Amino acid sequence: MGDMNSIDILTDLSQRPLQAAQALPDLSPEQLNSHLGGHPNSVAWLLWHSGREVDVQLSDLTGRPQRWGDFRDRFGLGDAGDGFGLGHTPEQAAEIRVDDQQLLVDYLHDTLNAFTDYVGTLSEEDFDEIVDENWTPAVTRGVRMVSIIDDAIQHVAQAAFIAGATA
Repeated sequence: MGDMNSIDILTDLSQRPLQAAQALPDLSPEQLNSHLGGHPNSVAWLLWHSGREVDVQLSDLTGRPQRWGDFRDRFGLGDAGDGFGLGHTPEQAAEIRVDDQQLLVDYLHDTLNAFTDYVGTLSEEDFDEIVDENWTPAVTRGVRMVSIIDDAIQHVAQAAFIAGATA
């Protein structure tokens, strides 16, 4: 008891965005895709983006295929769904229209479980490995993993705010 390490902390933390997404009220397709106050990011976009950013960045870290391949056809977004939303214009964000809330949560669940599975393969020393030298300071595996989950937490929280305002 009381012997948590980095792996335990990341494993626990990685499930927090999923728990928040699962706690959202049931939303109609109109509510999922509404743009509160004219903001370009709908609940659907925010949940889709959360799954995509975990998926894309985890694939970059692991060299494994993205989970998106198992979901792409189910989402039916075509090429618009293949990115992950970074730098989307309002028009591009509006192209991400998903009427199935459970599909959005299922994709997030799948990507976060893949993240958790990956965390379980690491040692404490692995977190110090430099994975991206394009930043100053260079980004370690641990910092990248915290960043991935932090982004998911922020976007799911935004989705929860919008859901509360529109439900």
